[in-house]
Amino acid sequence: MELMESIRARRSIRKFQDRPVEEEKLLAVLEAGRLAPSAKNLQDWRSIVVKDNATRQRLAQAARDQQFVAQAPVVIAACKTSDLVMTCGQPAYVIDVAIAVDHMTLAAASLDLGTCWIGAFYEEKVREILSVPQGIGAAKAWMRLSLVSTGRASREIQPGPASREGAKPRSQNQNIGLFRPRCTSSCPC
Repeated sequence: MELMESIRARRSIRKFQDRPVEEEKLLAVLEAGRLAPSAKNLQDWRSIVVKDNATRQRLAQAARDQQFVAQAPVVIAACKTSDLVMTCGQPAYVIDVAIAVDHMTLAAASLDLGTCWIGAFYEEKVREILSVPQGIGAAKAWMRLSLVSTGRASREIQPGPASREGAKPRSQNQNIGLFRPRCTSSCPC
């Protein structure tokens, strides 16, 4: 699948088939994350692959009892490993881990795998379940996590908002040149 096709095809999947992800596909997904760019090329993340059913069940509980997390044959936890703050004031891991996870979700889509990037979870509980250390040396490393459930969708993936009528027009979320606020119904223009 070509990149733009993967971008259009990628959806958040919350129902998975009861079959394992082929090892070569899982390795390709992880490789996409490994190849993601990062601040100063630090590659300041680590991916933890969870296939064990009991651990996935515990992760589902830590993800506010979202059972699709346990249903997915693979859950990938991506966590930071440094405290670098970029010149703009943003912690590098916020962007770096997001890029790596996005690469993984797009690679999964290109391999006909479904994913759901999970934001609703209790980080302390997940850290405990996966034995992620509190800190290394002076840095508070290993603290921020992202979870991605991965597997084959239980049904054919339907086109999402980007390819449906009713999607926001580009003028509502893109500016070329300078930022211009969106007009509202009360705007005089």
